[in-house]
Amino acid sequence: MHRRRYTGKQADAMTTKETVRAILDRLPDNCSIDDVLYQLYVVQAVARGDADVAAGRTVSHEQVDADLRRKWLLGAGR
Repeated sequence: MHRRRYTGKQADAMTTKETVRAILDRLPDNCSIDDVLYQLYVVQAVARGDADVAAGRTVSHEQVDADLRRKWLLGAGR
């Protein structure tokens, strides 16, 4: 199944109803309710991520790497 994301400027310019219609138009006729719900979930999750980035609620790759290394090293000594 071809999946298309509706994010960024494209999603901003679309109303919720238009986004839902666009998703439905892209899904095959035999799609399930679960397929539709998953696509809606993805659009919502990406929009939340975009909002987090815009608001500065992010953690750098370097910080995540350092945190995980510290956790792994401390956990290995137990």
